[in-house]
Amino acid sequence: MTRIERYIFRTAMMAFLSGLFALTAVIWVTQALRQFDLLTSKGQTIIVFFTMTGLTIPSLVAIIAPVALFVGVLYCLNKLNGDSELVVMSASGVSPGTLLRPFVILFCAVFALVGAMTIKVMPWSFDIIQELTARIHADFITNFARAGAFTELEAGFVFHYRERGPDGSLHGVFMQDRRDPAHITSYIAELGQTVEKDGLNYLVLAKGSYQRPQESGDSAMVTFENYTIDLSQFTPKEQTAKRPRERTTAELLNPDLGDETTKRLGGRLRAELLDRLASPFYAFAAGLIGFAALGEARTTRQGRGVAIGIAVLTFGLVRLLGIAASTFVVSRPRAELFVWTIPLATCIICLDTIFHGVLFRAWARARLILSRS
Repeated sequence: MTRIERYIFRTAMMAFLSGLFALTAVIWVTQALRQFDLLTSKGQTIIVFFTMTGLTIPSLVAIIAPVALFVGVLYCLNKLNGDSELVVMSASGVSPGTLLRPFVILFCAVFALVGAMTIKVMPWSFDIIQELTARIHADFITNFARAGAFTELEAGFVFHYRERGPDGSLHGVFMQDRRDPAHITSYIAELGQTVEKDGLNYLVLAKGSYQRPQESGDSAMVTFENYTIDLSQFTPKEQTAKRPRERTTAELLNPDLGDETTKRLGGRLRAELLDRLASPFYAFAAGLIGFAALGEARTTRQGRGVAIGIAVLTFGLVRLLGIAASTFVVSRPRAELFVWTIPLATCIICLDTIFHGVLFRAWARARLILSRS
């Protein structure tokens, strides 16, 4: 790049990074506040809190990066024009292609960033979040239940213990399972201890008994020395199967057609895959919309507010159309074409506007040549 291109690239890059950091930080704080119950009601450490909330940053970056790029391009071009630098460049013979070159390099960098986030990093982060969530649910007893209090771990399942020993064991454990009203079971044990084995968490009760009603109307009392309860049953059922956003791109490309969940989520899986593959192209669409609006030099007397307003409305409309197309793919497979058409057509129209109809004239000339032949 020439010196002037490096200057433009540096200005646009700093504007993009500033916008990306600011927007991501604001939205991350709002998301983090929603997870604050990890510290309060569920008794997790500050490290777990920041880990859980920090893993949402890749998904935020994937959404915010094109917006930050759009804002950065508008800021950079408006600054260049406000300082009369754009006018001087135009007067000295700098072509739109030369002016666009440093921006294209930035577009490619953001394209790669969004592609990496949506295709690789974001599914990985969701997978880690799912594992941490399962551990928090599994460790719900030791972190959430308080000594002397009756805690409802799940609707119809009550847990109580008298006190906690120095080694973390629970003394005077009482549990009652009323999730099935026809088969209410009560557990009483002197000791209880949570253990982890093969990635699963269990509650081991020692020296106790459980009472279960019989069909005859009587109750059966069974004593035990050790009794193990699988704590994964308290994880909400919808978390046992991966949602489309939690699946890797490889799993979306090659789904297990024999899996019932895959069959049920077929449309959503297809929409998620297309959205991941098409999202990076909105980096080019966002940047080119901003450049098409403000890339032409104007005097300071000519207002640019209208051009900025049109650019904002255009970018918002394009992004909403892209979201709508991804939504329609769930029930209408033929809508896949629009998922790709919207960002690509936007880029072509913007390039034609930037180069003053060169692409349209070339297309018309090609049609004329083909018709004569």
